[in-house]
Amino acid sequence: MTRIAFLTSHCMTTDGAARRDDAWEHDIEFEPLRRACASRGHELEARVWDDATLGANDYDAYVIGTTWDYQQRVEDFLSVLARLESARPLFNPLDVVRWNLDKRYLAELGARGVNVIPTIYADSASDAVLMEAFERFACDSIVVKPLVGAGAWRQVKVERDGARPPLDVRPPAAAMLQPFVPSVVEEGEYSLLFFGGVFSHCALKRPKQGDYRVQSLYGGHEGAHAPSDAELSAAREGLAAVDQRLLYARVDMVRDATGRLALMELEVVEPYLYPEQGPRLGENFVTALEALL
Repeated sequence: MTRIAFLTSHCMTTDGAARRDDAWEHDIEFEPLRRACASRGHELEARVWDDATLGANDYDAYVIGTTWDYQQRVEDFLSVLARLESARPLFNPLDVVRWNLDKRYLAELGARGVNVIPTIYADSASDAVLMEAFERFACDSIVVKPLVGAGAWRQVKVERDGARPPLDVRPPAAAMLQPFVPSVVEEGEYSLLFFGGVFSHCALKRPKQGDYRVQSLYGGHEGAHAPSDAELSAAREGLAAVDQRLLYARVDMVRDATGRLALMELEVVEPYLYPEQGPRLGENFVTALEALL
């Protein structure tokens, strides 16, 4: 039997006050993956990525799963992944992880012709940088995100004529700034899931009334969506920019002011896989995994 570690975080698997409010997402994602692996003779076990007892030779392969606390400890996270990959296959590979964690990869994709949201990259989210973004984008609302981050952590929406947010809620270091895209609220954000490069399913995510963040942690919700040929083509265009086979990838897109779908994120590190919208999630996951092992 092949033993595979599904890397997660303490805040997703513990009980009590340390457990994240959205830890249930780990539960409903992991179970169909575990069942599908077991049906094909593989044991998938959830392991906390920074558990000191986790050995590089303990498993036959390692899958980066719900490691949703790495943002505050990026170098530790990368060091653990490097140690694991030195002994066993890591999915997705460390070089792809390093590339994807730094959001400047979007500029690279834009240079290759992928339609991406216009973005400014800066060393900090200072008031001067905020004003530069308003002027360059000629807009009244911008979204400011950490250059390395996920799940809307230290992300803020700023209005040109509104109060400036406190520094302790802005990105703590390098930042990316984008014009706010109204379609996120009006239409939603599309997340298309691929395993081994093969399309699996799509979730259409919408924020709660009065918010713009689509994550469940902030009241967002999602439903299944059957993408059109044009939507699939746009997603595959972004995915094609990664020149190696991946176990999983999530392509997040929104409609820009011209009506075209634009890439918001290409998530190939630890994306939520939207199991409720993917009835064949487990089967698609294990099929792709077996092809890579």
